[in-house]
Amino acid sequence: MTLTVRVPPELSARVPVEQRRPGLDRDAVRLLVSRGAEVSHHAFVELPGLLRAGDLLVVNTSRTLAAAVDGEVGHARVVVHFSTRGDDGRWTVELRDPDGRGTTRARAGGPVGAEVRLPGGVRLVLEEAVSDRLWWARVLGGEVAGLLREYGRPIRYSYTERDQPLSAYQTVFALPSPDGSGSAEMPSAARPFTARMVAELVSRGVQFAPITLHTGVASAEAHEPPYPERFSVPEASARLINAVRAGDGRVIAVGTTAVRAVESAAGADGVVRARAGWTDLVVTPERGVRVVDGLLTGLHEPEASHLLMLEAVAGRAAIDRGYEEALRGLYLWHEFGDVHLLLPAEAPHTEHCARNCR
Repeated sequence: MTLTVRVPPELSARVPVEQRRPGLDRDAVRLLVSRGAEVSHHAFVELPGLLRAGDLLVVNTSRTLAAAVDGEVGHARVVVHFSTRGDDGRWTVELRDPDGRGTTRARAGGPVGAEVRLPGGVRLVLEEAVSDRLWWARVLGGEVAGLLREYGRPIRYSYTERDQPLSAYQTVFALPSPDGSGSAEMPSAARPFTARMVAELVSRGVQFAPITLHTGVASAEAHEPPYPERFSVPEASARLINAVRAGDGRVIAVGTTAVRAVESAAGADGVVRARAGWTDLVVTPERGVRVVDGLLTGLHEPEASHLLMLEAVAGRAAIDRGYEEALRGLYLWHEFGDVHLLLPAEAPHTEHCARNCR
């Protein structure tokens, strides 16, 4: 799916909202709400009033890593993006050329056996090509968790103004992983949530189901579909999702990562079962969704592969209409920008429609 819209550069969110509007918190972003093709405009702090008691928010607990590290290949300076940790201890990595404005141009990286020198005497050996831009690589002379902790910084792209502390990229739901794994790029749909809002949602009867999906490095140029990522849907969350689906509540994923994880754990019968491992699922309109009723997400580039997932959840008409309104309303794009809530269209003559009338 490619939208026939152009996002002007001035609609890129260059810094977090709390820096754009000093004195306010990260929940001070705007919220576009689509119910089918009907669109309304809100502040994100209005979210508790837009959901219903019995609704369930599926949230990703993956912690964002300081995944960009400076290095050298021969006499050339590079930035290494650590993307995904493999079961054998290797990592998929991406090499990019530094330009002082975020690392915006991917390098081919190769050949097999090429070595990247990293700080602290750590070396990275490229062992196997994953794609034109990604490699399986082995780390020698150190361990990645320590390397990222001491020398890493969050991945950023040129539409942002400057580097930010890692705390700016953590969501309120993020938890440390025992093996040091995490997300190369922030599961950004959850960024506007604060502890205060979570407490208000719980007090109104909205439930939360934690899952984990460690996001890899996005394709800033080609927008290719996501490659396999590690995920986990725990037993307690699977039971909660199934219970909500059996009642009148709606299952609303917070971010495309939550959709991918939950749909990967759902059988053809629509029942979610506890699962952990790797998923290569790509959610498209042809495949559809089995579990998710709604989605809270950021605003994606018109060419982004994520839009296929949004279309699978809400339909093409809703996405086209929503993005037209986002442009008209001057909403801000990218991970520090505004957010979009996609909900099922309300049935006529009722505000609280049970699942069997949808």
